[in-house]
Amino acid sequence: MEKSKYNEIVKKHTPKEDRLFNAMISFLTGGIMGVIGEILLHVYSYYFDIPTTEASTFMIVTLIFIGCLFTCFGFFDKWVGFAKAGLFVPITGFAHAMMSAALDFRKEGFVTGIGASMLKLSGSVIIFGVVSAYAFGLVRLIIFGG
Repeated sequence: MEKSKYNEIVKKHTPKEDRLFNAMISFLTGGIMGVIGEILLHVYSYYFDIPTTEASTFMIVTLIFIGCLFTCFGFFDKWVGFAKAGLFVPITGFAHAMMSAALDFRKEGFVTGIGASMLKLSGSVIIFGVVSAYAFGLVRLIIFGG
C-alpha cells in the first residue's frame, strides 16, 4: 500500500478531538482543584488555628495524600482521562505519577522495585525543575545583584 493512501485511511479513521471542550474541562477541573486547595487552607488556618504559612504545607500534603489514595483505588486514572491537564498539572498529578510507578513495580521489592522505579517519570520533572530554578536564580543574581 502506498504511504499517501495509508495516511488518508489513518486520517479518515482517527477520532476528532474537541480542543475547546477539552480546554474548558481542564480549566474547570484545575479551578476546582484550586478551590479545594483554598478550602483546605482556610479549614486548617481557621478551625485548627494554624498560621497560614504552615496551613499551606498541610494543604499540599493533604492533596498529595488524596492523589495517592485515589491512585491506589484506581479512581485517579479515570478522572485524568476525563479532566486531562486539569488534574495532571497540579501537585496531585505529580503524586499520581510517583504512586503509579510505585504500584507497578511493588512486586519487585522495596529497593529494586519501588525505590528504583518510583522516580522514573517524576525524576525528569525534579531534575529539570532544579536545573531551571538554578538557571533562573543565576539570571536574577546577575540582573538584580545580591
